[in-house]
Amino acid sequence: MGREIDMTNFTPIASLLGGALIGLAAAWMWITVGRVAGISAIVGVVSRAEIDWRIPFTIGLIAAPLMLAGAGMPLAWETPPIGWGLLIVGGLLVGFGTRLGSGCTSGHGVCGMARLSPRSIVATLVFMLTAAIVVYVQRHVGGLGL
Repeated sequence: MGREIDMTNFTPIASLLGGALIGLAAAWMWITVGRVAGISAIVGVVSRAEIDWRIPFTIGLIAAPLMLAGAGMPLAWETPPIGWGLLIVGGLLVGFGTRLGSGCTSGHGVCGMARLSPRSIVATLVFMLTAAIVVYVQRHVGGLGL
């Protein structure tokens, strides 16, 4: 039928701490830089005036899990069960979607909803509805080959 959620290995404390750290990082970004921590905007658009904070932010996104792995924490990494071609097409579609939606899940879902932005609330509802439809089609209609 597909992958099921393994509730025996659910980690509510780690999940709560992770969510709190994401919120703290988003608040820190807003307070110190005055910008929303939307990853697509940070990585996708680089202007000379803002390059001083964008590069360290992006490096931190990559370095943090590597540092945890170096400290002995296991990384939950699975090789996707699809080929590289479909993976690249999916990545390009996500990039296109973030431009079309004027932001990504971190910008709209975390930062925008916290600010009660109507645009972000609508965008997040569209993200979630689209994800639910894709999962339903993949699991019950079965046309995506995953």
